[in-house]
Amino acid sequence: MTTTINDIPVRTLLGDETTLATWQGKVLLVVNVASKCGFTPQYKGLEELWRKYADRGLVVLGFPCNQFGAQEPGSPEDIASFCSLTYDITFPMFAKVDVNGDTAHPLFQHLKRAQKGILGTEAIKWNFTKFLVGRDGNVIERFASATTPADIEAAIEKALAA
Repeated sequence: MTTTINDIPVRTLLGDETTLATWQGKVLLVVNVASKCGFTPQYKGLEELWRKYADRGLVVLGFPCNQFGAQEPGSPEDIASFCSLTYDITFPMFAKVDVNGDTAHPLFQHLKRAQKGILGTEAIKWNFTKFLVGRDGNVIERFASATTPADIEAAIEKALAA
């Protein structure tokens, strides 16, 4: 039975099995991403946060998701190429996951239980929903798709200072 966020198995975009324990003690920003979404330009802001705060302990983690309007149809190679060539993404990217329904990845099941959305719902409404996780592995806050990376910088600063 999974007891902490660090125990949850995840697969990298290149197919390697790992867990979030790799980043234990770091502040995590977990985001379900997509290449063909109206919010896709947020990749730029996510990469800026990663580069600005990585040395202070922030790790941005991208999880491609094709559940919303089939906006992430590509293969892992397509996703990697798009992220690299279009936004120069250097933060860790993971294998495509489902975030809702019976096939939701255990990580997103955990995140949604820990931090409910608007009106107390668990379901993720769209791509680029962001979860801020503290150094202790507890989910601090959930941000809607429309909330830009720049809009959450103060929350990240606070989490890094804690």
